Amino acid sequence: MADAGISADVINGGRRLFGKQLALAASALAVAGWLPQRQAWAAGSDKPEKTRVQVGFIPLTDCASVIVASQMGFDKKYGIEIVPNKEASWAAVRDKLVNGELDAAHVLYGLVYGVHLGIGGSKKDMAVLMNLNHNGQAITLSNQLNEQGVRDGESLAKHIQKNPREYTFAQTFPTGTHAMWLYYYLASIGVHPFQDVKTIVVPPPQMVANMRVGNMDGFCVGEPWNARAIFDKIGFTLATSQDIWTDHPEKVLGCTAAFVQQHPNTARALTAALLEASRFIDDPRNRATVAKLIAGKAYVNAPAEVIESRFLGQYDNGIGRRWQDPNYMKFYNDGQVTFPYLSDGMWFLTQHRRWGLLSSEPDYLSVASQINQIAIYKQAAAAAKVPVPSDVLRSSKLIDGKIWDGKEPARYAASFSLNSAQGVAA
Repeated sequence: MADAGISADVINGGRRLFGKQLALAASALAVAGWLPQRQAWAAGSDKPEKTRVQVGFIPLTDCASVIVASQMGFDKKYGIEIVPNKEASWAAVRDKLVNGELDAAHVLYGLVYGVHLGIGGSKKDMAVLMNLNHNGQAITLSNQLNEQGVRDGESLAKHIQKNPREYTFAQTFPTGTHAMWLYYYLASIGVHPFQDVKTIVVPPPQMVANMRVGNMDGFCVGEPWNARAIFDKIGFTLATSQDIWTDHPEKVLGCTAAFVQQHPNTARALTAALLEASRFIDDPRNRATVAKLIAGKAYVNAPAEVIESRFLGQYDNGIGRRWQDPNYMKFYNDGQVTFPYLSDGMWFLTQHRRWGLLSSEPDYLSVASQINQIAIYKQAAAAAKVPVPSDVLRSSKLIDGKIWDGKEPARYAASFSLNSAQGVAA
């Protein structure tokens, strides 16, 4: 649909009811059949055990489904009220999930798996209800490196080799997705992510400010912070995460296993609401409106134009290359994005093992089967009329040419020439 004309006042209204413009937009959407008209799972044995659901998020473009589900009424259709909680860091999200301050969260895939296994925080049985998005992250380098001749991975590797010093790269959480994309990419160009450079943890909204004052040479983070570095003329895009793995898993709707056990109907309703929001976002007609919605201070707090360009697949690397990326951030893709494939979760375990975060070989399939709530997902998908893939595993080729299909995870984890055997950070 065309831009619904949401004003700055509406966008910045936070958790309160939107004003007149959004009401008019919602009315138009309802007439068009895009917004929910009825309730489901709201009575009898299917009634949600908890109707007010606290859902955490980090200010990133890929939090959009949480915000859309809440502000456009998809939650009400399933008898719940989603209350978005803006958090400052992934560590805060982890802690609030574990101690019950949050019921669920927009969260890093690898963080959920790390907590379940007792790495990256206290051990707690965890659950993944659905995948929230594919693609849409990137690795950004400082303009200083560009001025020194770095343009791509090959020139970065040569520069590091010829100009030895302490190079600092930031990611967002030790077991998280951005750490794994950064390590995988650096290793693919022959740079050891622990021997050849230093890696640090920085919360996503703080990446640009830290690069501005010279605290890092590069970072890996979700949008819009890579685009913001270009907008502020302090960095350029070295690689997108879809360059590393096209249609890779990224954020998930995560919670504790106890939450699912105690509130199965709520978990199903929450999943169904976000499935409908994901489908809404992936309609190209809705993208510009959603970008404006999430841009407000209560959510991502970034200029709408910074969010919108890459949200629409319109990429500019900041040093002269512009392209329309068909593999931009996806939220639905006929249910291919949202399904919690067991192989997706297992992949993060292989990388945790590769880099020494896991000291012994896990039972990959068993762990993934415990965490990824496929039965809950299928029930929610049926309610939301979302197609479900026929297989719990999928196959992909990554940037280094390796095929990942989830079938021999231990062999895959051991197959990398660059790994923790060469030294890993404590």
